Amino acid sequence: MGNTKQDTKSSNKKKEAAIRIGFFQLFRFATCRETLMMVGGSVCAFLHGSAQPLMLLVFGMLTDTFIEYDIELQELLDPRKECINNTIQWKNQSDYFPAGYEMTNFAYYYVAIGCAVFLLGYLQISLWVTSAARQIQIIRKMYFRKVMRMEIGWFDCNSTGELNTRMSDDINKINDAIADQVSIFIQRFTTFVCGFAMGFVKGWKLTLVIIAASPLIGVGAFVAKLTGQELQAYAKAGAVADEVLTSIRTVAAFGGELKEVERYDKNLISAQRWGIRKGLIMGFFTGYMWFIIFLCYALAFWYGSSLVVDTQEYSPGTLLQVFFGVLIAALNLGQASPCLEAFAAGRGAATIIFETIDREPDIDCLSEAGYKLDKVKGDIEFHNVTFHYPSRPEVVILDKLSVAVNSGETTAFVGPSGAGKSTAVQLIQRFYDPKEGMVTLDGHDIRGLNIQWLRSLMGIVEQEPVLFATTIAENIRYGRPGVTLDDIIHATKEANAYNFIMDLPQKFDTLVGEGGGQMSGGQKQRIAIARALVRNPRILLLDMATSALDNESEAVVQEALDKVRNGRTTISIAHRLSTIKNADVIVGYEHGRAVERGKHDELLERKGVYFTLVTLQSQGDKALNQKPEQKSLSRAGSYRASLRYCRTTAFVEEEEVEEQVEPAPVTRILKYNAPEWPYMLFGTIGAAVNGGVNPVYSLLFSQILATFSIPDPEAQRREINGICMFFVLVGVTSFITQMLQGYAFSKSGELLTRRLRRMGFHAMLGQEVGWFDDHRNSPGALTTRLATDASQVQGATGSQIGMIVNSLTNIGVAVIISFYFSWKLSLVILCFLPFLALSGGFQAKMLTGFAKQDKQAMEDAGRISGEALNNIRTIAGLGKEQRFVEMYEAHLEAPYQAAKQKANVYGACYGFAQCVVFMANSASYRFGGYLVRQEGLHFSLVFRVISAIVTSGTALGRASSYTPDYAKAKISAARFFQLLDRVPKIRVYSNEGDKWPDFRGNLEFIDCKFTYPTRPDIQVLNGLNVSVKPGQTLAFVGSSGCGKSTSVQLLERFYDPDQGKVIIDGHDSTQVNVSYLRSKIGIVSQEPILFDCSIGDNIKYGDNLREVSMNDIISASKKAQLHDFVMTLPEKYDTNVGSQGSQLSRGQKQRIAIARAIIRDPKILLLDEATSALDTESEKTVQEALDKAREGRTCIVIAHRLSTIQNSDIIAVMSRGFVIEQGPHDQLMALKGAYYKLVTTGAPIS
Repeated sequence: MGNTKQDTKSSNKKKEAAIRIGFFQLFRFATCRETLMMVGGSVCAFLHGSAQPLMLLVFGMLTDTFIEYDIELQELLDPRKECINNTIQWKNQSDYFPAGYEMTNFAYYYVAIGCAVFLLGYLQISLWVTSAARQIQIIRKMYFRKVMRMEIGWFDCNSTGELNTRMSDDINKINDAIADQVSIFIQRFTTFVCGFAMGFVKGWKLTLVIIAASPLIGVGAFVAKLTGQELQAYAKAGAVADEVLTSIRTVAAFGGELKEVERYDKNLISAQRWGIRKGLIMGFFTGYMWFIIFLCYALAFWYGSSLVVDTQEYSPGTLLQVFFGVLIAALNLGQASPCLEAFAAGRGAATIIFETIDREPDIDCLSEAGYKLDKVKGDIEFHNVTFHYPSRPEVVILDKLSVAVNSGETTAFVGPSGAGKSTAVQLIQRFYDPKEGMVTLDGHDIRGLNIQWLRSLMGIVEQEPVLFATTIAENIRYGRPGVTLDDIIHATKEANAYNFIMDLPQKFDTLVGEGGGQMSGGQKQRIAIARALVRNPRILLLDMATSALDNESEAVVQEALDKVRNGRTTISIAHRLSTIKNADVIVGYEHGRAVERGKHDELLERKGVYFTLVTLQSQGDKALNQKPEQKSLSRAGSYRASLRYCRTTAFVEEEEVEEQVEPAPVTRILKYNAPEWPYMLFGTIGAAVNGGVNPVYSLLFSQILATFSIPDPEAQRREINGICMFFVLVGVTSFITQMLQGYAFSKSGELLTRRLRRMGFHAMLGQEVGWFDDHRNSPGALTTRLATDASQVQGATGSQIGMIVNSLTNIGVAVIISFYFSWKLSLVILCFLPFLALSGGFQAKMLTGFAKQDKQAMEDAGRISGEALNNIRTIAGLGKEQRFVEMYEAHLEAPYQAAKQKANVYGACYGFAQCVVFMANSASYRFGGYLVRQEGLHFSLVFRVISAIVTSGTALGRASSYTPDYAKAKISAARFFQLLDRVPKIRVYSNEGDKWPDFRGNLEFIDCKFTYPTRPDIQVLNGLNVSVKPGQTLAFVGSSGCGKSTSVQLLERFYDPDQGKVIIDGHDSTQVNVSYLRSKIGIVSQEPILFDCSIGDNIKYGDNLREVSMNDIISASKKAQLHDFVMTLPEKYDTNVGSQGSQLSRGQKQRIAIARAIIRDPKILLLDEATSALDTESEKTVQEALDKAREGRTCIVIAHRLSTIQNSDIIAVMSRGFVIEQGPHDQLMALKGAYYKLVTTGAPIS
């Protein structure tokens, strides 16, 4: 729920953010030089835009010449004219030469226009792209520099992943908006204006008639935008998927997988219906548009020809000029609109980026301001400091903290996680400023000191030290610029690192790998210590510096630290006593305050915070001594854990991009689509007919021209009317076949999508739970995969086939027509066909803009920015921001040069693509003129052949690029098949494995060792041994992170242990059938997850193997003390619980969860802190319910409150992944061990 709320918030923000910036503000970083380039580019674009209408002028004159010549010829054939032979002969000769001569002239016009277009196209694109590249480079530099200056609090509120995408994608969007798109927009808009202008100048009547019909076309274009509905229809199914995947553990525990797949599938139907409807509507409107266009042709030619023939206002050439002028204008207006989208996207992206560039950081680490003290003693004091993190303002971390740290002493901070120890250290480094109070150094408020200087006094060693991806020596050099090798060697000797470095083959030049991944924990830690020492710091901050190490390396590192602490002010945060005992002062923290202060022995007597920590730990240590090497308990749930999480996710995001999949073979995709073959057949037929329409159009068009040279007016009229009728007929055919194609392919595509979604969801629910821990498989990622990947796969089947068939018939028919009428001319034009196709494809590509290809070049710079943003705390602590900014800017040079080169290439390609049509026309009309004269070819055939091939050529190019992203479809399919083919480690759907009739619930854990697959470095269970007899209750107690809940998850078989066994009734758990085992277990967890349906359905969910009757539900809810409460509700058991049970209180949810567990009638009941989240009253009710439920069942309880576990048969006290003592309550009390201390001090166990 929280997620969706945040999403809507952020999307609203984005909508507002989108347009807080005017279009011209995008160019605020342009210098004079860029402005000049952009002006030049715009002028070129303007001239280029007027080229097409110019070409029409030539075309009109050309047509007139041809027609006059033809009329001459016919007069020659007319026998009655023979007597006045002389004049005609003379007239004839005078006409012979002009025709040939004018043809040549026209050819030259064409060539001239073509050359100009090439030049202008080249200039307009390259000037704009170059200027954009320069501005983008400036924006990148300013943005990165500003981000590196931001205070740490700003990074808490902006995830590094998001900043990385901003640096790549958002800036690319700005690039799209200020590069080639602008010039193309200017060019198309000019064409639009000039086309209409020409229409009105040459023939206003016809122009008005055509304009009158054009709104009809507009309607079609508008309705085509109905696509959004389909996504909303899928949203329901998406919500189901999201709900199920978020609560996958609950689904798995109650064996609801198949039930959920059914529920998901039901919701897919509406999405499928919408998809088909969308296909129909799209088909209908595409058909409608073609239909209207052909009707317009008919209307224009009919009305135009009457103007030419009856009133003789126009010459035939004028008719063509007007008609095509208006047509081209309309087309270009349509093509200019995608540019507007790019502009809007660019403005949206720029809003956030420019706002960051303009933001002044609260704590500016690169500023020169502030004092530098001459002499530093090193006294640090906190005066009444109150603080909360900017990202979580509701949680107070430090609450009026007052602590003094004396110079030259070692002060240890101890206390439970989240008490504010690390935060105090971060305030000393001035990563944050306190909300109230102040931190002083030698009596000076640190806010008045120069930041870089202040941070240079401190050496910090963290729990998880960050190393940069370079050599060991370089990493140590980060500590202080200009260090000699001797200093480095001295520092490594002090840090006990010298020997292991000298053992490495490349010694100090060894690369440490991304994030120091090639080094062990102890090695990283010692390099970090050397890096801190090389600074020769006055103040040493050790934040759990040894906690991530095993005992052996801990001893070494600890020794190193003890060596270097002398004479420095040292603050050490630690959980291990061995590291704190010899500190001069120990300060105990609790709830953001320093509650006690003194030496080891004094604090033990006070029996406060320190005492509880010590007792818990020494118990653990005793047990530890019997164990070999042992990992420490990691700090749970604190700022550190969340940080670590951020860090790993940030890295994984980058890996994720690299995870390449082989595109899936089309045959396999088609196999999934096989049942729909009749639809696909019909669709293909429709596509074939559609392909033939274009060439037929050229046939009709040339036929119309031929009619103008018919001398007899009657015949002429008849002919014209016939052709107009034919246009209407073609329109109707086109309409029907477009609809057929749209419907058939959308139907087959949607059925395929639904099938794939269902299979994908089924496969997801079948994976083992560990698979979902990998955040590449987070619920968000998986739901998107279902939503988008599945629907993209369509692109590889139906519509794809349609496109191919369409292009093939188009070309085929065109070539047949042209060869039939004049093979010589056809051969000449065919030479240009490949170029024409290229040009068509290129223009379609231009619609999307070219800036997308620049991403590769940015990779190196992206790596640096990624490393810098992920480790911003370390960089700030070392004061190395400037260094990273410089590295980043150096790496921007290569992409910038590449972009400049590309600008020229794009420009040339664009120019070429634009001028090819002119060149082809010039050659073919020149040769056509020659054939008309020498071989008496009828002039209309020249037009017929040329227009057939030219239109089909460009159509071919366009189709090739418009194919709904074919490659994308294949990759989406491949990702999907990867999911379908993955064999889960723990198989839910299989029937293999043991089942036995008399399940008793005898459980035994033998030497279980376990680490979570996503965090292999943290040993969670470390040789767990514990057993429960049937009907007994076992209680686990221990601090958080000691493996209590994990053991329960092993029992549920969400995971299998890495070593050791879980034995159930004498069967090894890995051999037991998964669904059988889970059906015998009921679980009630701390935060029970309910589904968004009625109370009754939620309880029914407990048993998905049978139909649960209402009586069963009522008896279960009586046992769970729930029945009376439900009867008070207006809708009783049909009350909807809301998303994740949000309509109910915690106690009510908890009892529903208990009823759900009882209805299974499980042999084993698992209660994972089932009452910890409740207040006392509801706890009592729930506790009673639980006690009832436990009767006669094996029960495992995890609890923090001792009251809930005193009457258990066995209590097992866990620490660090194994049991340190176990037995009933009285026996443990008599032992006077860990349990006794917990009970007597009344300390919370966590």
